[in-house]
Amino acid sequence: MILSHDVTGPADGAPLVLLHSSVCDRRMWDPQWGPLAEAGYRVVRADFRTCGQSPAATAPYSDADDVLALLDSLGIARAALVGASYGGRVALGLAAAHPERVSALALLCAGRPGHEPGPEVRAFGAAEDAFLEAGDLDGAAELNARTWLGPEADPETHRLVAAMQRGNFEGWRAAEESGNDGHERPEPAIDLGAVTAPVLAVGGAHDLPDFREIAAGLPALLPAARHVELPWAGHLPSLERPAETTALLLDFLRERQD
Repeated sequence: MILSHDVTGPADGAPLVLLHSSVCDRRMWDPQWGPLAEAGYRVVRADFRTCGQSPAATAPYSDADDVLALLDSLGIARAALVGASYGGRVALGLAAAHPERVSALALLCAGRPGHEPGPEVRAFGAAEDAFLEAGDLDGAAELNARTWLGPEADPETHRLVAAMQRGNFEGWRAAEESGNDGHERPEPAIDLGAVTAPVLAVGGAHDLPDFREIAAGLPALLPAARHVELPWAGHLPSLERPAETTALLLDFLRERQD
């Protein structure tokens, strides 16, 4: 199965793939979608399995392998990846396992393979589980929007994030109820030192400590990483200050084009 996706921008533009947070779906990139294409990039965005318009898997799968299959289907041998949160974790794992496929890597408050959650993330997970076990998808979605959006987010952005997260909860629940075998395969051990692409590691000063620490620590683990912490940002800066985040991405990509 090929992930549900969109493609825009010039056919001969440098490929740029946007990978969404697990809180969201590919609509989180609406503010960047047009400007990145107008800047000359061939922009691809996709929904991970059970998120947005991508259906559940019917056999064990890997999100990174799904992204590679999408690139292959589009004839893209090498691309820059922009990943938010979980999408950043997937992008980082893909860049380590297949460095020849990744030309640049922009990580927005990304997760990291092998990272052990700290107390704040564990407390959030327990609160989310309580809502889900009670069948309160709206409450769980609101919890996510409150937790992951920083102070710059407006009410409409809050509503969008809550709606995307609720849709993902519905997708995950439907997949569980279907009884199929579509679970994600265990994440393989990776060597982050194998990443050859230049990396922009972005943290948000209002994010949970785990993600701030991951972003700040990546330059010590990756051969060509630079860390930036945004003083105004929570966990989803591309939605909190869209224009500023787009400019940050374009500056990084233009400096490091092949």
